[in-house]
Amino acid sequence: MRQPFEPSPAPGDPDPGAAGGADAAERAAVEQPDESDRARQSRTSRPRALILLWAIAVVVIVVDQATKAWALAALDGQDRVALVGRALGLVLVRNPGAAFSFATGQTWLLSLVAIAVSLIIIRVSRRLASASWAIALGLVLGGAVGNLIDRMVRAPGVLRGHVIDFIDYGGYFVGNVADIAIVAAAGGIVVLSLGGWEIDGTRATAAQEDAGSSRRRRERRSTSHRARRERS
Repeated sequence: MRQPFEPSPAPGDPDPGAAGGADAAERAAVEQPDESDRARQSRTSRPRALILLWAIAVVVIVVDQATKAWALAALDGQDRVALVGRALGLVLVRNPGAAFSFATGQTWLLSLVAIAVSLIIIRVSRRLASASWAIALGLVLGGAVGNLIDRMVRAPGVLRGHVIDFIDYGGYFVGNVADIAIVAAAGGIVVLSLGGWEIDGTRATAAQEDAGSSRRRRERRSTSHRARRERS
């Protein structure tokens, strides 16, 4: 059977196949999302991240102060209450130092440090767009404010008040809920930092990814421009 005759294009006419390829390249240059777009889509919105940060902080503060009030009412004047043998127990301690009874005698300095940390977190939170960082910073803020409240309102005076500790870790140190939040946050911050995650939800390699994405966009646009010139 004889095939239908298809005239070949004249020397000056554009190649239909090249035109179709150029159109496809042009559509790919416009429609294909790059890595930076996907990274932006994976971030948490800043309002949500701020809400999460403050929610975590408020929960830590409320639980910390509630458990301290309970400890004052239930453990004052009592012997150590064993929870897990000698490894974990409850005993009331009025601590003039830092978390887990460290830096005893430097209460006023620790109070100023807690105030500074809280202000830094509030300032940094303006760039916050990461749920993980929101949780970590919320734990730090809640823990710092929880112990700062004790130092502000308890005896012997403002900025010198003793922090209420009641969780005994095998006789090595005694802490509270605020201390637990601070230590958990420190671990989370280390993990996030080692993973390259930034407070704004990007990663440390984002600049390299953006550079690669820009290069690929330029290549696609260059291909599209060459195809247009071939058609003209």
